[in-house]
Amino acid sequence: MIALPLLGAAVLLLGGRRTDRWGHLLGVAMSLAAFVVAVAAFVEILGLPEAQRRQGVALYQFIPGIADMGLLIDPLSISFALLITGVGSLIHIYSIGYMSHDQDRRRFFAYLNLFVAAMLLLVLADNYVALFIGWEGVGLASYLLIGFWQFKPSAAAAAKKAFIVNRVGDFGLLIAIFTIFTTFGTVAFGELSGQTVDGALQSGGVSQGTITAIGLLLLLGACGKSAQLPLQSWLLDAMEGPTPVSALIHAATMVTAGVYLVVRSGAFFEAAPTAQLVVTIVGVATLLAGAIIGCAKDDIKKGLAGSTMSQIGYMMLGAGLGPVGYAFAIAHLIGHGFFKANMFLGAGSVMHAMNDEVDMRKYGGLFSVMKVTAATFIVGYLAIIGFPLLSGYFTKDGIIETAMHHNQILGWLAVLGAGITGFYMSRMIFMTFFGKKRWADDAHPHESPSVMTVPLILLSIGSIVLGAFMILDNRLMRFLAPAVGLPEKLPGFHPFSVPGLTTLALVAVGVVLAWFRYGAAEVPRVAPRGSFVTTFARRDLYGDALNEALFMRPGQWLARIAVFFDNRGIDGLVNGLAAGIGGTSGRLRRIQTGYVRSYALSILFGAAVVVGALLYVGNM
Repeated sequence: MIALPLLGAAVLLLGGRRTDRWGHLLGVAMSLAAFVVAVAAFVEILGLPEAQRRQGVALYQFIPGIADMGLLIDPLSISFALLITGVGSLIHIYSIGYMSHDQDRRRFFAYLNLFVAAMLLLVLADNYVALFIGWEGVGLASYLLIGFWQFKPSAAAAAKKAFIVNRVGDFGLLIAIFTIFTTFGTVAFGELSGQTVDGALQSGGVSQGTITAIGLLLLLGACGKSAQLPLQSWLLDAMEGPTPVSALIHAATMVTAGVYLVVRSGAFFEAAPTAQLVVTIVGVATLLAGAIIGCAKDDIKKGLAGSTMSQIGYMMLGAGLGPVGYAFAIAHLIGHGFFKANMFLGAGSVMHAMNDEVDMRKYGGLFSVMKVTAATFIVGYLAIIGFPLLSGYFTKDGIIETAMHHNQILGWLAVLGAGITGFYMSRMIFMTFFGKKRWADDAHPHESPSVMTVPLILLSIGSIVLGAFMILDNRLMRFLAPAVGLPEKLPGFHPFSVPGLTTLALVAVGVVLAWFRYGAAEVPRVAPRGSFVTTFARRDLYGDALNEALFMRPGQWLARIAVFFDNRGIDGLVNGLAAGIGGTSGRLRRIQTGYVRSYALSILFGAAVVVGALLYVGNM
C-alpha cells in the first residue's frame, strides 16, 4: 500500500520531463493499485476471528532499543487506508481533467502520490516514531501541494503558513512521544493498551499529571494537523492550492490525521479525564468557530474550508467521548471524506466552468447548465446538513446524542452548530446554483468532462448510503472493537429523540433563513459591509490578528532585542577589545623610529631609572 504510491512519486520526480506524457496515468495507477491492496487486506481481516484482527507486519530494525519499523493492520488502520486510497484515487482521476492544461501536471501527480504514501504510513505505523515520520511526510507533501503554483505569492505564503503552524503542533507531538518512551519504555501501540496505562497508574509507576500532560501534548499535535483551535489559522489560506489538493487535504488525508491520533491514543485519554474533557471543549469550540466563519465567506472554497474545520470539530468531540464516541467519530470521518470530497471537487468543477472564479456572488443559476455537478453537490450538501437517511444524518446525530449523555452543555452547543451548518451550506447552494445569473460577460459555464463528473457521481453515492451502513446495527462499532474497545452498553439509533428532532428543526430554520436571504432575495454582486459580527467572521474570527499580537510581534521585538544585544553586547565586547589592542599597539608603534640616537637615549633613560631604583632600595 505504501510502496506503490511512493514508487510512483519517485519515478515521476526522478524521471523529470521524460514522464510528462504518461505521468498522470502512472500516478492514478499507483493510487488505484494501493486501493486494491487495501481492499484485499480488508477482506482478509474480515475472514479472521475477531481476536486475530490485529496483525503486525515487522519490516526492519529502525532505532535499536527504541522503535522498530513495522506496520499494524487492524480495523482502525484499514478503515483509514480504504478511505485514503479510495477517495484519494477518485481525486487522482478527477485531477486528470482539472489539471489537463497545467504544464507541471506530472509533478502535481508525483506530489499527490507522495501525499497518499505519507498518509498511509501515518495510519499503518505500529508505533509513534513511525507514525511521526508519516506525520512529517504529510506536512512536507501539503507544503508542496498548497504552494504548487509557487509563482503566486499568495500560494507560497499559504504553504509556508501551513508548514510553520503545523510545526507548532508537531512540537507538542514530539514532546508527547519523548514522555511516553521515558515513562513506559516503549512507543509501540500494542504495548500501550488501556490495561498498561491503568496498571502503571495504580502501581504508582506514573502519576496522573504525567498521563494528563501526555494527553494534552497529543491533543496539541492533533490540533495542528486537524486545524482545531488555536492552530486553525492555516486551513483557509490553504485554499490557494489547486482544488484537488483542497479535496485531498480536507476529505481523505491531512485534517483527519489529528482525529486518528486521538482515537489511536485512546488509552491515555481514557486514563486522563481532564485531557479528555479538553478534547471535547476544543471540538465544540472549533465546530462553532468554523460554522460562523462559513456564514460570511463569499469564496466558495473558503466557505467549504470553514465547513471542514467545523465538521472536524464534531469528530474531535466524538473522539473525546470514549469508545462510544470513537465509532461515531470515525463514521463521521469516513462519511465526511465522501461528501466533502464531493463538494470540493464540485467547487472545482464550477471554477473550471467559470474561468477559475471563486466568488459565489458572481455565480447564480448554474443548475441549468451544470446539472451533474449541481446534483452531486446538492447530495453532498444534504449529507452534511444531516438530511434524513443520508450519511450525516446518522453519523453527526450519533455524535450529538452521545455528547448529550456526557455533558448537556456540549451537546446543545453541538446542536446549535448543526443549525448554523444548515444556514451557511444552504447559502452556498442558493448563491451558486439558483437565483439570477450574475456571471461575468466572458463566462460561458458548461458541464465538466466525464473524467471529472464520474468521480463526483461515485462520491455522491457514498454520501447517500455509507452513514446508514456504518451506524445501523452498530456495524462499524463492532468492527472497530478489536482496535478501540467496545462500550459496556451498545447505543441504539433514536431518530425521534429530543436532540435529534431539535437538530432537524434548527437545520430547517437555517435553510429557511438562507432561502429568504439568498434564494428569494436578490444577491448583490458586491458584498455589503455587514455588521461587526459579519466582519468578525470574514476575518476568520481575528485568528491571524491574535497570532500576530501574541506571537509574531513579541517574536519580532525579541529578535530586535537579541540583534541589539548581539551587536552592542557580544560583538561590542569582542570588537571593543580588538579595537583597544589595535589602538594601543598603534600608539606603541610610534616609539619604534629606526634612529640609533633615539634608541641610545632610550637605553640611557632606562639605565638611569634602574640605577635610581637600586640606590633607592639600598638606602631603605
